[in-house]
Amino acid sequence: MIRSGNPNQWKDSRPSQADVCEDIERGRSYVAVDGQEIAGVFAFIIGDDPTYKKIDGRWRGTKSYGTIHRLAAKDGKSGIFDLCLEFCLKKINDIRIDTHEKNYVMRHLITTRGFEFCGTIITDDGTERLAYELIKEKSGK
Repeated sequence: MIRSGNPNQWKDSRPSQADVCEDIERGRSYVAVDGQEIAGVFAFIIGDDPTYKKIDGRWRGTKSYGTIHRLAAKDGKSGIFDLCLEFCLKKINDIRIDTHEKNYVMRHLITTRGFEFCGTIITDDGTERLAYELIKEKSGK
């Protein structure tokens, strides 16, 4: 992130080891594997996210949603975001995600995959994030 112009999003050892361990213990931590190596990781949480209760803006959906957090790809690996999104959309049709305003790579991925900007949220460490939502309409099948 530092090399891509975003030195502040995951500073101070964030995400914490405790956050990652909690994700694993609760069964909401996932890995993308390429052969025998881990190519990426993410947390996917279905249900209300306390950070998303207050938004300077407006969420589009009103029903249950899932939230993608702590998405990271190993240096040189691509396509992790798409694998993550495909996996998450198989579980629930309403997906929310947020990112730092200077995380240009993630903002590009989010907006080019159909997410709509909904507003700004404040994270548990008091910093602002841009919040997005994607609602996959169910087909008539």
